[in-house]
Amino acid sequence: MTPTRMRTSRQGSTARLQSDRLVPAHKKEKQMTTRHALYASPIGNLTLVVDGDALVGIYFPDHWTNPDTSTFGELVPLASDGGFAEPVRQLAEYFAGLRTTFDLTTAPIGSEFQRSVWAILAGIPFGETVTYGQIARELGSPTMARLVGGAVGSNPLSIVVPCHRVVGSNGSLTGYAGGLERKRFLLNLEEPEEASSERLF
Repeated sequence: MTPTRMRTSRQGSTARLQSDRLVPAHKKEKQMTTRHALYASPIGNLTLVVDGDALVGIYFPDHWTNPDTSTFGELVPLASDGGFAEPVRQLAEYFAGLRTTFDLTTAPIGSEFQRSVWAILAGIPFGETVTYGQIARELGSPTMARLVGGAVGSNPLSIVVPCHRVVGSNGSLTGYAGGLERKRFLLNLEEPEEASSERLF
């Protein structure tokens, strides 16, 4: 399977990606083409990992589920590698409040179940949240909320695949690979001012 174009959505479930839109990178190419760079964001330096022209990872400095950094490939200057240009441009626009969706070539590595969950995450509209139970029900098994939580926590494409939009069953903040303060920052960035007074966090 080859990398595909991934578009996040603000249209709700009718526009959500199917699980086969998020596909793993070719392992045999990984050692030759994978490299990483650091992007200075408002919530700390993000490690961006690309394989060929596909974005395969976005990690926080103290990421809970950070993989073995040897899989990141060579550290390269951000501005010297064209593979980072589009992710950086879109992330900068997002943090500046100028972008509500991402349109990037991605190749996240994960199991079929994980990728099915990540596809649902990619369809959560900007400025909205869902619960783990809602994702489990969309997958057809309401009892799988705990497994869904594990897949959400393993999402390798933070921000671009918006796992920060998943909250507890009562609407409260729950665990986040980048920490709850970063999750709160991202949700506040996306939330209309008139809605902030109704939040539990």
